[in-house]
Amino acid sequence: MRTSDFYYELPQELIAQDPLEDRSSSRLMHLSMADGSLEHRHFRDILDYLKEGDILVINDTKVIPARLYGHKEETGAVIEILLLKRRENDIWECLVKPGKKARPGAKITFGDGILKGDIIDVVDEGNRLIQFHYEGIFEEILDQLGEMPLPPYITHKLKDKNRYQTVYAKNEGSAAAPTAGLHFTKELLEQVKAKGVNIAHVTLHVGLGTFRPVKVDDVEQHHMHSEFYIVEEDQAKLINDTKKNGGRVIAVGTTSCRTLESATGEDGVLKAGSGWTEIFIYPGYKFKMIDGLITNFHLPESTLVMLVSALAGKENIMHAYEVAVQEKYRFFSFGDAMLIV
Repeated sequence: MRTSDFYYELPQELIAQDPLEDRSSSRLMHLSMADGSLEHRHFRDILDYLKEGDILVINDTKVIPARLYGHKEETGAVIEILLLKRRENDIWECLVKPGKKARPGAKITFGDGILKGDIIDVVDEGNRLIQFHYEGIFEEILDQLGEMPLPPYITHKLKDKNRYQTVYAKNEGSAAAPTAGLHFTKELLEQVKAKGVNIAHVTLHVGLGTFRPVKVDDVEQHHMHSEFYIVEEDQAKLINDTKKNGGRVIAVGTTSCRTLESATGEDGVLKAGSGWTEIFIYPGYKFKMIDGLITNFHLPESTLVMLVSALAGKENIMHAYEVAVQEKYRFFSFGDAMLIV
């Protein structure tokens, strides 16, 4: 399987730069897993495709303002940092630009010295381990100094940074939003519940591995970054009971999907717990837990296009994307949605 098999032409103007005023008014393409047929609706019409006894599984992670700008203490050079993974004792794994100026031993100061960082090591992919020093609460300092880490294809800052959070975001720790969930409003979630559809939550802190381009020709040689997930006992029970009773488990977003597939055993039972996952789902993968997926339109040749192709079939997905381009759907984080059931 070649990476180029997942390429499609995307005109620049179809990359959504801003979220819509009303989250649930984005368009929705329904792709039928039964026959590959497509329907064009609006996101709020998702209710028409959900049945009593189904369960939606949302990812309740919250994006932190993970982008920081500081200065190298010795030279005053500007250094940009993206917090990726929290380790112990105020040490974070970070993406640092420019990397050449960030060698172990370098000291960086942020916001007139209220936050300082020592680069202590270079790890995978050239990422840096940085030990931070501060007084007070790290999250509060981050709120004060950090910026939302919008993807590189979004070219300007958001007016309202809450629009890069889902309405149910709760557990802080992501470097990127689980974007399929951005379409839900609180009202729409209430309507989902009123229809007899349960809502369960898991947590997966989204790292940059999800968005990292696949740089190898042979898909199977690509290695995913690890991301931390949590499945709580009561939520695992809710999801397992749904499955047992014949309801469908529909993941809201590829992050919920990867959490469920990582924490489900070969016996098809979801296990509560937490851990790190490097799961890479591409065609040929046999799904153990999910029956459907709500997702956005993803970058060409990305691991996410490969994941949705594993679920719905590569030909169906590539055809759906071709139609989405023709119909001028909006793509990527702030774009329109696809429902695969």
